Amino acid sequence: MNGTFWITAVVLSLGLFYKIPAVLRGGRNPLARQVSGLLVAAVGVFFFAAPSVIAAMNDLTGITNFSAPWVYTLLTGFCASCLLLIIKWRGGASESIRRATWWVYGSYGTVVVGLWVCFALGDHHVERLRDLDTYYATTPWMREMIVLYLLAHTVAVLLTSALLWTWESRVRGTGWLHVGVVLLTVGYAMNLLYDIAKLTPVVARWNGRSDLDWLNTRVAPPIAVVVGLLIGLGFLVPHVGDRISQHRNAGREYRALAPLAHALKQVPAASGPVTISRFAPLRLRLTHRRTFVRDAVRQLQPYVDLQRREHDQQLYLSQGKPPGQAEALAAAAAIKAALARLQTADTSAAAAARPPADGAADLVSISRALRRLSSTAVHRTATEEGVVR
Repeated sequence: MNGTFWITAVVLSLGLFYKIPAVLRGGRNPLARQVSGLLVAAVGVFFFAAPSVIAAMNDLTGITNFSAPWVYTLLTGFCASCLLLIIKWRGGASESIRRATWWVYGSYGTVVVGLWVCFALGDHHVERLRDLDTYYATTPWMREMIVLYLLAHTVAVLLTSALLWTWESRVRGTGWLHVGVVLLTVGYAMNLLYDIAKLTPVVARWNGRSDLDWLNTRVAPPIAVVVGLLIGLGFLVPHVGDRISQHRNAGREYRALAPLAHALKQVPAASGPVTISRFAPLRLRLTHRRTFVRDAVRQLQPYVDLQRREHDQQLYLSQGKPPGQAEALAAAAAIKAALARLQTADTSAAAAARPPADGAADLVSISRALRRLSSTAVHRTATEEGVVR
């Protein structure tokens, strides 16, 4: 059991370390701080719930079973953090969010105080590392402490499950966010199984039965491990997934701009060249390529024949090309012709200066069109029609 709890704590810690840079960059971003706080509580629950750590905490404080209210406090904090994050994540009227936030703080803060008061009043002189809930299920004040944390956990699970259930239908088709909500929904559904596995033997003890104690010691811990991983992943997947998607999109745009960037290398730079290492971060290399292409297109303006470009665009439209593709093909052809004029410094055919396209998305389309002009029948057909000269 020690190893299972520690492995879960390590996995959740990796998620926490992943979020730390976002928290530092985000400054006062409440959602980033909330996710980090939730992961801290989750890591604390699984670390301090390991039997060897429970024994070490009891020895360190000199108070028998001190770990019980401590772990229950962390678990209560984790429940509150989950509720708060779901409330803020779903959004809504600011006044409604504020009221719900203060309700969570007040109610679960009261629960934490109640846990420690019950522990202080109870008789807990026999150390129990694995079965404290069932062993003390009938002991005055310890009984109340156990019921209090289990009820607080169950209420949090039911409330969060209800919020997730109503939210899931609203986020379908949102990609990574929907995946995260599904993971959370499954995790909280399993949390109800955890509460059942905990409460059933406690109630059985009230009726003088101890034959169901195995639910507490053998069934509940593995469920808790799976639940912790699912909930941790549920909160992390949307953030990690978005980062992966952004990186993939940046890589796709970087590669798509390559033909245009290569073609424009012969354009004299307006300023001194900036060298970027091939090992530099992708976003930095993409920014450099975007800037280079835009500047080169601007420098090429005096050599662009805008009238010919308009004629070419109409010709591509007449050939059945979609408007966006026709515009990109015409701009690519204009750039090819302008580069040829640049070699002879011929500006006689150029019209009023303006760039053939603006914006990164247009440049990507032009770059792809430029590759088509160079490698497909589009170029040959256009040439036969007199489009590319």
